[in-house]
Amino acid sequence: MSSLVRVCATVLLFYACGLYGSHMTTKAADACAQALRALERKMLKRFDKLEDGVSKCCRPPPKETYASCREIYLSHNFHKSAGNKAYSLKTRGGKIPVYCHMTRNGIGKCGGGGWTLVMKIDGHKQTFHYDSSYWTKKISFNPQGGATGFDHRQTKLPTYWSTPFSKICLAMKLGTEMRSFVAHMRANSLHSLIADGKYRKTSNGRDTWKSLIGRRASLQEHCNREGFNVMSDSGPGSSKARIGILSNNENNCWSCDSRIGFGTGSPKWRFLNSNTCGNSHGYDAKVQIKTMGYILVQ
Repeated sequence: MSSLVRVCATVLLFYACGLYGSHMTTKAADACAQALRALERKMLKRFDKLEDGVSKCCRPPPKETYASCREIYLSHNFHKSAGNKAYSLKTRGGKIPVYCHMTRNGIGKCGGGGWTLVMKIDGHKQTFHYDSSYWTKKISFNPQGGATGFDHRQTKLPTYWSTPFSKICLAMKLGTEMRSFVAHMRANSLHSLIADGKYRKTSNGRDTWKSLIGRRASLQEHCNREGFNVMSDSGPGSSKARIGILSNNENNCWSCDSRIGFGTGSPKWRFLNSNTCGNSHGYDAKVQIKTMGYILVQ
């Protein structure tokens, strides 16, 4: 920019000071030249300031550190073509790659907008049984599995105790088909809702929970207690779920033996106890549906 200003000022000097055929005196020409050079210096300073201002304005902002996928989604650094993948997030467990679901596709009714992965649970395995200490302790499990999408790699990430949210995406995959819904709940973290063991009610409704399984879903008619740390009135021996719904054939919540949820268990009945994520029905042995479960927050 400054070289262009110098060229323009020189041409202007030649014309203004009569150096192209005029008969100005040497003294007058010198005075004119000095004035124009002073003007050139002022113009250069102003153009330098303008150039610096434009550079600051249009230069990409410095890379920031984000604590959630939602923050990335709303930032000026995010371009929607980047899509669903692992992004680097700052958590209380350090800076780690975390799978972020940004688009509306592939996550059912939850939609897009920046979902942060928290857990992936395989209902065939006991890793995240209701009684597992992973629900109460601030420890990770297979964080490498948290960088991938909706596969069969179990994981629990530091986002479990680090990431605040106002809604939770609960998803289950049976075979290749995934179903989901959004539960509205505000909390500092999922750990803060679950670790103390206190029951916290939600109001999604039995049909919403059954939608995670599809046509094969089965719940008894009564009780329908749902939320976080859900347990029968008879105590921890009956069906229970860290996140889910319990139902009963009797018109009470004393001995619930059917359920849909995440982090489930039922020590009283061994064949029910083996299912840690999915749908179990105490009086129907055919209804032991073990799924992959996915928990994301926003």
